Amino acid sequence: MNVYLIGYRGAGKTTLAPLLAARLGRPWIDLDDEVVRRAGRSVAAIFAESGEAAFRDMETAELAEVAATGGKVVSTGGGIVLRPENRKLLKQGKAVWLHAPEETLVARIERGSGRPPLTDLELDAEVATTLAARRPLYREVAGLEIDTGALAPAEAAERIALWLSRP
Repeated sequence: MNVYLIGYRGAGKTTLAPLLAARLGRPWIDLDDEVVRRAGRSVAAIFAESGEAAFRDMETAELAEVAATGGKVVSTGGGIVLRPENRKLLKQGKAVWLHAPEETLVARIERGSGRPPLTDLELDAEVATTLAARRPLYREVAGLEIDTGALAPAEAAERIALWLSRP
């Protein structure tokens, strides 16, 4: 069974994934990196040249491929939960929602996520608006919620590993 790290940009999915994978003795992959590798261009380039819908199609295809095999820790993109078919695939594994206070997410994103803006709003307004829409979707999928604003990555990985070890 795969472990999926879900949550908004800046929540720590990419930072936490290799730590958790090492703790569990599993390989890990970053779903966005897989989309970039196959597309041969960055997420920003995909958004600019083909649009968000094309990116979401690629993301769904990658998720379906990863979900067909188990035993991995998977760092997902923040919008993975937008499509019902993705939420169904995520529920086949164990999903962990990583979140942090909005001001923490904004600060982390400003330090350089390299991701394109999702709206024409200022970053703090974009985070607030987008999170408001996505929170119920993250909750629908997640079996565990971790506040990465309050924990060091190693502590978060330990809590997830403990949760996974319970029957």
